[in-house]
Amino acid sequence: MSEVVDRVKEIVEPILEEHSFYLYDIEFLKENKSWYLRVYIDKKGGVTIDDCVIISDELSEKLDEIDPDPIPQAYYLEVSSPGAERALRNDEELKQAIGEYVHVSFYQQIDGNKFYEGTLEQVNDDNLVLSNNNKKFEVPKSAVAKSRLAIKF
Repeated sequence: MSEVVDRVKEIVEPILEEHSFYLYDIEFLKENKSWYLRVYIDKKGGVTIDDCVIISDELSEKLDEIDPDPIPQAYYLEVSSPGAERALRNDEELKQAIGEYVHVSFYQQIDGNKFYEGTLEQVNDDNLVLSNNNKKFEVPKSAVAKSRLAIKF
């Protein structure tokens, strides 16, 4: 189904650009007997329900105009935020998260810890730099199993 994802990406990116959003991910998958096209969008400061409605309406209209239909089977279109604790999957997403509170888990313990949480201060070729309670932690990227945004309590 990557053909559908690729085609939808071509269609949705100009819409997102026009509204100062960026594309986080697209999924086209079957759950039980129904197909779902899920488009995850984001922007600095977060996404509102109204934002999702705007993008959903515009994307739906564009998809309906295309002949032949890029998605011939019936499907449900869902446009949403990737979530408050979304995964940071690559360097680009990590760099966009500089200044944000993050959770970073490790393959093996570092200084007796299996994870760190803190404000992401810096991302360079080899390391992530986090700060928490006026302490800085430098974490080798090679040790990072997963990283995501986190909610600070």
